Amino acid sequence: MTAFALAHLSDPHLPPLPAPRLGDLMGKRALGYFNWTRNRHKYQRRDVLDALVSDMHGQRPDHIAITGDFVNLALEAEFEPARAWLEGIGSSDRITIVPGNHDAYVRATQHRFVEALGHYSAGDDANGGNATFPSLRRRGPLALIGVSSAVPTPPLMATGWLGESQLAALDRLLGALSTEHLFRVLLIHHPLRSDVRIKRLTDSDALCALLKRRGVELVLHGHDHVHSTMWIDGPDRAIPAIGVPSASALAHGRYPAAAYNLFSIARDGNAWRCEQAVRGIDGKLQVRQLSTTRIV
Repeated sequence: MTAFALAHLSDPHLPPLPAPRLGDLMGKRALGYFNWTRNRHKYQRRDVLDALVSDMHGQRPDHIAITGDFVNLALEAEFEPARAWLEGIGSSDRITIVPGNHDAYVRATQHRFVEALGHYSAGDDANGGNATFPSLRRRGPLALIGVSSAVPTPPLMATGWLGESQLAALDRLLGALSTEHLFRVLLIHHPLRSDVRIKRLTDSDALCALLKRRGVELVLHGHDHVHSTMWIDGPDRAIPAIGVPSASALAHGRYPAAAYNLFSIARDGNAWRCEQAVRGIDGKLQVRQLSTTRIV
């Protein structure tokens, strides 16, 4: 069986930030704007993002997964540039996305992700292309399952939440897929475990219990802006949950430079084989391979 290539990037935080109107800078957005103008604009760079995406295209993946945080303050003026950027990468049948906490930064525009970008996250059976979560897309041997942990939060908080109804729907979906020979990939923005209370997935225990019972082959996430692999209990074996740095970031502090994951997935007898290559930006804005690992 020919291997299926799945690219994974996250947290593009598309720069530059459009000039906000005075009325936009209330509450949480005021703090976010201060953080952007004082610090983040130095590290979130469009030339970095463009170099990473160009290299990814050169690897010719069969599909691309992006796990959220397309925008920064969820300003109205950020969503159309995000849509244009996605369309420049590829069509909605070749890219699957889920939202991040910055895409639902404030209640006033939390609906704009689905309006502007929802056709990239809608499941194959979505009526009229409307995105609801969990979503299911079948691509080659993969079942790409998207969930949304993106919810507006108070200032200084970046937590996520799935909620009982989404967890129940995910339970039913995974149950329905259990008889099919598919490589199930769960896409979520927040990591399943976090030591940072203000950035955690608040119902991670419930999600991990569900995955221990139902199982998936791979979990992909963003949010932390670092390389990470954690292992969670599954019904038959441990499940790898893999994160990646921000796709537009220069290295700074404890945060590494932009990178993406490239997974090669194929059936190996009665089991699956999945190999992960990590490709990242160096100091000269050149992309090189950082590591290769067999994870399944």
